[in-house]
Amino acid sequence: MRLNKYIAHNSIHSRREADRLIFEGKVMVNGQVAKTPAIDVDSDFKIVVNGRYLKKREDYTILVYNKPKGELVTKSDPKGRKTIFHSLPTKYRGFSPVGRLDYASEGVLILSDAIDIVDKLMTSNLERVYKIKVSGAITQRVIQAMGKGVEIQSSNKGGHEYSQIDNMSIPPFNWFKVLKSGRNFSTLKVSISEGKNRELRRFFGEFDLNVLDLKRVSYGFINLNALPTGKKRFLSTEEYDMLREFIQAK
Repeated sequence: MRLNKYIAHNSIHSRREADRLIFEGKVMVNGQVAKTPAIDVDSDFKIVVNGRYLKKREDYTILVYNKPKGELVTKSDPKGRKTIFHSLPTKYRGFSPVGRLDYASEGVLILSDAIDIVDKLMTSNLERVYKIKVSGAITQRVIQAMGKGVEIQSSNKGGHEYSQIDNMSIPPFNWFKVLKSGRNFSTLKVSISEGKNRELRRFFGEFDLNVLDLKRVSYGFINLNALPTGKKRFLSTEEYDMLREFIQAK
């Protein structure tokens, strides 16, 4: 794992802060001052940050947060915008999110203080279920694309304004259900297994449908249930059992 990422996942520092500390000569790896954040390290390396040994977290906690719109999933933002860590108690600042939900999206966000678990969940093909509202009708062309996938070429519709990704291959949805289709807006429930950057917004943007609301209601075996917006909870005993089974299988 890259040094800056390892520091971010095992301390209160963000990856950007870790980069700064490294370039200021305040990080040592195996007795040598680190020169670059790109060093590959693991728990066998002796890492010192600001004069203190960095210990890998052995025990872990899983947090489920019902992220509201208007919060960034990051530890800090250069523009001073609100992040999830402004809402969560300070003691969770060292936790890392499993994937992202963009600024305008809401719903299930899993966080943990164990990087191994975060990586396993993030790179898995666990089902992600979303409830979506779009601006317009769901045509037969859209339905066919949800069932067959779509190749986006030379287009950034639905993408972030600064994104340089113009091509994207979006696989078929696991399943989908059109809850309402109208001329002005439609609502759907869809399931995907990967969740590339703004994948759903890019998909519907390809058909000139703006995503008005996007809410993740479940991530694998972890569901939103009745958790209020902006609130957090820990996993239930049953969910922890399923997580252990998932980790053993991985």
